[in-house]
Amino acid sequence: MGMEEIKNRGVVAVIRGASPKTIIPIGEALRKGGLTALEITMETPFALSTIEAAAKHFDTDMFIGAGTVLDSETARAAIMAGAKFIFSPTVRKETIMMAKRYGVISVPGAFTPTEMVTAYEYGADIIKVFPAGSVGPDYLKAIAGPLPQIPLMPTGGVGLHNAREYIKAGAIAIGVGSTLVDTNCEMTEEYFSQLTEKAQQFMMAVEQARL
Repeated sequence: MGMEEIKNRGVVAVIRGASPKTIIPIGEALRKGGLTALEITMETPFALSTIEAAAKHFDTDMFIGAGTVLDSETARAAIMAGAKFIFSPTVRKETIMMAKRYGVISVPGAFTPTEMVTAYEYGADIIKVFPAGSVGPDYLKAIAGPLPQIPLMPTGGVGLHNAREYIKAGAIAIGVGSTLVDTNCEMTEEYFSQLTEKAQQFMMAVEQARL
């Protein structure tokens, strides 16, 4: 269930700096563009309230999770607030175990083959290849060769220019940050309209790469 849930959605929007108020219109704009997975990062002030607001508002329409989760305590708090998946920038056994204990999806960040296999052995559902942008799609392809059993998801430096290449290289989905959602922008109607358009473009890129 875990891996398929993310794979079916194709794109996870990594949202930094959203608030309980702004997450709803951001989520609505993304949903209009066909994107239905939101990762709300935990270093953002009021992140738990933001997760809670999104989880309540969108219910089953959107898949809401927490990102930048550095320890098991933060993972549990996020799960209690309504997070359905836990993304981490690093591999921590306790964090993976906490996610699995509560039946939510665990996606730790790893970079080397050793880290990836270790995280997978701990029970991770998907490995977030991070920071993917510093090595590109070829690195993912090279990893997927000897480790075809491990679902990989590149995050960090993923944009429209390389989204297709990552999927073709073997990624089950992509995580997209500020190239999609920039919370420093003024939240105008025009901004939300552009957000919907960008979401459509990312979803189309993944769809086309899978053909």
